[in-house]
Order: sequence, then structure tokens, then C-alpha cells
Amino acid sequence: MLEDLFNVVTARFNNASEDKKSDQGKHVDIPKDLLFKCPRCSSVCMTDELENNLGVCPSCGYHSRINSRRRLELTADKGSFIEYDADMISKNPIDFPGYEVKQDELRQKTGLKDAVITGECTIKGRRCVIGIMDTRYMMASMGSVVGEKLTRAFETATEKKLPIVLFTASGGARMQEGIVSLMQMAKTSGAAARHSQAGLLYITVMTDPTTGGVTASFASLGDIIIAEPKVLIGFAGRRVIEGTIKQRLPEDFQSAEFLLEHGFVDMIVERRSMRRTLAHIISLHGGRTESMGG
Repeated sequence: MLEDLFNVVTARFNNASEDKKSDQGKHVDIPKDLLFKCPRCSSVCMTDELENNLGVCPSCGYHSRINSRRRLELTADKGSFIEYDADMISKNPIDFPGYEVKQDELRQKTGLKDAVITGECTIKGRRCVIGIMDTRYMMASMGSVVGEKLTRAFETATEKKLPIVLFTASGGARMQEGIVSLMQMAKTSGAAARHSQAGLLYITVMTDPTTGGVTASFASLGDIIIAEPKVLIGFAGRRVIEGTIKQRLPEDFQSAEFLLEHGFVDMIVERRSMRRTLAHIISLHGGRTESMGG
């Protein structure tokens, strides 16, 4: 397999070089990032093969990280998304050195204003509020803007009597905002509680990785908690826990499958089935149907 893969990459490189020569000095970009190495099984595949498989490793089924716009494209009906709070940006509440520069660089690089997008959409015709975290932006850490946008999403869903679906992926609270970031745990949890008290549905979809203060707050409060296969879910890291309890943890500890077995996750759903599953759950809980998407 590796030999075949090497031959494909070599052929692409040689073809690009020949095209460059034939163009008589014209600039030709040699493709970058041709290969993807799975962090779970270490197998290698072509990047375009991975993309055609919706970002799922063809060897072991690991669901790799995808950006928020791609996630939205795979989940919401085309043209149905209405974004909330699109221009909200973080300040520097504790004057952390270099924080503003880092933020500016990430906004330019990712096209995002912060680590989550929120809004309203339909999923196979069922209207809901949706939030999607994006690991490209400071590992989707939860600072003041992430917490505020998610809180407002819950409040809007409560006001409009809509279900809410949150795709979580995060390294936890954002250290550059200090205690302000930790306050978002309580704020988002309070908003989730008010949504629940109104008798409304909240679905969490945990993607790779969901850790730290996000796991310890709103991500774990869903009425139904879904996870993608083989993703990392936890609070503290393996080494920290082992050092604390002085015991060796199971190899699959903090995997979606381990957490399903121990009752923390309700179901594991593959990416290609996620849209259909979410629509079905929302429908079972009385979700309103509008003009049907594909």
C-alpha cells in the first residue's frame, strides 16, 4: 500500500515538474499537503481521498477534524443558515502579552472572528439553533466571545422555542483571558439550564477533541450526547490523571467508545449519518418542519 502511495505522489510531482518546464518559465505550484497520516492508526492516505470520505480515515474510521464551515455544509440545509453575532471579537481582559496580535493573525488566516460560529438553520427541514466550534482558532479554546456567543444561542433558542445542536471541539478554557474564560463555564451552563427548564431539546455532538472546561460545562449537559467514532473526550489529560491516582489507565480511556460503554455518551454516530440522525431526533421531539432540504 505504501509503495503504491509513494508511486502516486512521485507521479504527481513529476507531472507538475514537466508542466512547469513546458510552460517556459511560467510559475506552477506543486501541490502541498498531499498526504494525511492518521493520528489514531498511523496509516497514510491521499488528502483528496480523505476529503472525499468526509474526513474519515479509510483504514480505521477515525473522524478527523474539519472546519466549522465544512461541518455546517454537511449538516444544515443549503441556504438555510442565518448567522448570529458574526462580528463579535475578543478584547484582552487581563492584558496578556501578544494576545491582540495573535488574534489578528488568526482572523486573517482562518476567516473567523473567534472559535465558534452560531446561528439558525434547518436540518432536513427541521428548524434549530446550531453552534459549531472550530479547532483552527486557538484550539477552539473558550474565551469571553465563545462563551457569550453560545449563551446568546441558548437564549435565542429558548425565546424562539427551538432545539439547539452544538458541535463541540476544544482544548478547554482560554488561558489568555484568565478568570474571564473560567466564568464562561458557569454562564453557558446557566443558559443551558434555562433552555432545559423551558422543556426544549439540547443535543451535544462531541468531536475531536472535546476536553477541559468545555467538557466540564455545557458540552456535558446535552439531553442527548452524541460522539463521533474514536474521538478524544475528557477533562484533564491522561498523564495528569495517572499521576494523581497513581494507576495505569486503560488504553482506550477517554475515547468515545470507552465513554459510551460507561454511560457518559448516549450514542456514537458516523459522520455520513449525522445529518439524518440529528433530523430524526429533532423530529421525534416535536421539531417544526419547514421546507425540506436535501
